[in-house]
Amino acid sequence: MTVIDVHSHYVPRGWPNLACATGGGSDWPWLRIESERDATIMMGSAEFRRIRRTSWDAEARLADMDADGVDVQVVSPTPVFFSYSRPGAQAAKAARIFNDLALDICAPAPERFVPFCQVPLQDPDAACTELDRCLAAGHRGVEIGNHVGDHDLDHEGIVTFLQHCAQVGAPVFVHPWDMPSSPRLNRWMAQWLTGMPAETHLSVLALILGGVFDRVPDTLRLCFAHGGGSFPFWVGRMDNAWHGRPDLIATSEHPPSHYLDRFSVDSVVFTETALRLLVDTFGPERVLLGSDYPYPLGERPAGKVVREAGFLSEAERARVLGGNAAEFLRQATPTSSAPDKPT
Repeated sequence: MTVIDVHSHYVPRGWPNLACATGGGSDWPWLRIESERDATIMMGSAEFRRIRRTSWDAEARLADMDADGVDVQVVSPTPVFFSYSRPGAQAAKAARIFNDLALDICAPAPERFVPFCQVPLQDPDAACTELDRCLAAGHRGVEIGNHVGDHDLDHEGIVTFLQHCAQVGAPVFVHPWDMPSSPRLNRWMAQWLTGMPAETHLSVLALILGGVFDRVPDTLRLCFAHGGGSFPFWVGRMDNAWHGRPDLIATSEHPPSHYLDRFSVDSVVFTETALRLLVDTFGPERVLLGSDYPYPLGERPAGKVVREAGFLSEAERARVLGGNAAEFLRQATPTSSAPDKPT
């Protein structure tokens, strides 16, 4: 059995000055190097996150993977690099820089690292172009944020990009990011503890009630990070609302529970009870091992809850630990054709 972790992130050990490389702007991310092992992601003059060499060092990552019993790791961008608030041309240049650096990080062990790219999602044509370039260069899929400003995943431009992903067979990993800020949410990392689950929930709902799943081919491979957020717990409430207030909510062809086989979720939910909810809700074929490595809110050892879950059969455990991810990651087909427009 090959164990595959679909949710990990990278940070390069430095990158060009993005204001110079992309044509201007302020408060771009940069890396303050503190030692051979430690650094801090900076946003302008503000500290964003302290990191260790596991973010960029293949040898260190492989050692942790071996310790955790992980054979293959999907390596995705850290969402702070997305640059969705910038002009599309600038975000495209930034994406190209980080995507090329991701290939360098993964190059020492191509049989164990699966690079996912980022794209300028605010510009669908540029996003499709960068995805095609990356697939041809060796990336295997794409990570996107769950929204672009006030545009959720049912926005026409984002749907155009998702249709292109379906066309070329590129798997899409959706990660929550850019959570709302307020005095109530700025304590105790509440943006991460409550905002992230809510962001993911809202974006899954947008795909459903926004009619995206009714329009986009079912060949689209989507996986949502962090167990799908709060969505799995509230499927019954959403179905009840769909039937009870059809004047406001029945904007999709079917109630929300009908679409549970259109996407997958990762397993990084930390308790057997929560994992059972995912399996009961989506089925064992729709839950993929994820860890959020190398960040401190991730699961270590990766896959611990899945391996110890008493309710899983051995066949189900094997699916969650690797079989489902292998299907999710099956090879995309690069293409230079123009993306289809939403219908």
